[in-house]
Amino acid sequence: MATVVTDVVPERSGSRRRAGWWALAIGLCGFGYRLVAVLSDSPPTNSDEATMGLAALHIAGGRDFPVFFYGQHYMGTVEAYLAAPLFLVAGPSVLALRIPALLLYAVFVAAMYALTRRLYDPRVAVLTVAVLALGSDRVIKNQLISAGGYPELGPAIALLFLTAVALGLARVRHRTLAYGACGLLVGLLLWVDWLALPYLAAAGTALVLTGRRELLSRNGLALLAGTVFGAAPVLAYNLRAAPGADSLTVFLHQNADHGTASLASRLVDGWLFGVPMGTGLCAPSRCGGWSIWWGVAYPVLLLVSGALAVYGLRRCTDRVRHGYRLALVLAAAGTLLAYVRSSAPAVDRIENARYLSLLLVSTPAVLWPLVAAIARREALWRTVSALGLAAILGTGAAATVGAAAQIPATHQRAVNLRTLVETLRDKGISRIYSDYWSCDLITFLAREDIQCAVVTDDLRPGQDRYLPYRAAVAAADHPAYVIPVNLPLDANVAARVGHTEVLTVAGYHVYR
Repeated sequence: MATVVTDVVPERSGSRRRAGWWALAIGLCGFGYRLVAVLSDSPPTNSDEATMGLAALHIAGGRDFPVFFYGQHYMGTVEAYLAAPLFLVAGPSVLALRIPALLLYAVFVAAMYALTRRLYDPRVAVLTVAVLALGSDRVIKNQLISAGGYPELGPAIALLFLTAVALGLARVRHRTLAYGACGLLVGLLLWVDWLALPYLAAAGTALVLTGRRELLSRNGLALLAGTVFGAAPVLAYNLRAAPGADSLTVFLHQNADHGTASLASRLVDGWLFGVPMGTGLCAPSRCGGWSIWWGVAYPVLLLVSGALAVYGLRRCTDRVRHGYRLALVLAAAGTLLAYVRSSAPAVDRIENARYLSLLLVSTPAVLWPLVAAIARREALWRTVSALGLAAILGTGAAATVGAAAQIPATHQRAVNLRTLVETLRDKGISRIYSDYWSCDLITFLAREDIQCAVVTDDLRPGQDRYLPYRAAVAAADHPAYVIPVNLPLDANVAARVGHTEVLTVAGYHVYR
């Protein structure tokens, strides 16, 4: 019985081909859903994504080559560099900005299928693709909105694990190149976002334990060289940074525990709510009681999966596979623990659940105990496990339907924003003040023909990601205020400007 649970099921060529076709069909459905969403202006864009778009616009024009997201000293701009060539060909747009993210999703699913098939078996691989094809509101925002980090983290980590496993199983011919590729992925992840640290630590430990002899040769030098090359932008910045301004210090400060939430609140918001929200089993902006069950089941399945991996290691059977299975479990546990310990769940448990997006990389680890139990002879275990798998897929499908239902409203919002920009152009308005979530968005949609500076509710200068825009607006003779209707800022602006010309366009008041 233990053999059935812990060891890899031998693959027959026929079952491997069938699994591949099933995975391809399911993966294409997931890709098609996301393609339709992107073409329909969904998920809704925001000012942070527009900031990345502005960085891509500046790169395409050769005006600036930012290392980090404008206005901060961490989180790399890989998405901007990927989109810049598309901007040169097709012009800047939200669609062009999101095409690399869409392609990265395809890479993620393909890499996860290959990784799962090597670590587990074709059944788990197909089910993993099915889970990743689902797309709740939170999940497609993480995967398709190019606002820094999330679209590329999952694919890069999946490719890192896949390459490391192939090295451990001696299925790589050019090993030095493969070690260099591993290093390159590590370096890129260190540049993009330090949220990848639990997965980097787990994969790195497994790589050292399974290939420590090779690391003392030129392969180790290739790994180091690849890491330095991938992390070159952030390394160069940190060598010049003032004390306390290096990216690691800034990141740790941003993610430090500044809150006073109780342990119970952290567990509820960060664990019971955060896991289903972050892994795609919740409806848009809410997580009903019927979804919370996954917050309880997830750590249990993770614990069982880890125990099975440890058992396999102690039996000295297939150490590479069991070692990397354990690495997936430990990385997920580290990510969840770091999130629960932080103040993020208490600040905004819906939006900040994005910090758990990397748990999707550990999907095969939590599915494996259920699939293995179905292979047992006991009817009770088979029934319970089958119901568990059905609940995961059913709950995720319901969340996906809820997200898809929002596409028409999101498309209309995008139309309204384009109408606003065209109206401002027609009126000759090129310098404006607005709120944070509108400023860079309007500037990007207008391709910088309109430049915006942020103001707070009390009309003081706000957080401008790109400071030259504030200087341009300050130098204008008659900048306008463009404020979303019904914001407190709208009433304060109306009181400040008094009797003046006011236009109402697409949900905004334009004060001239």
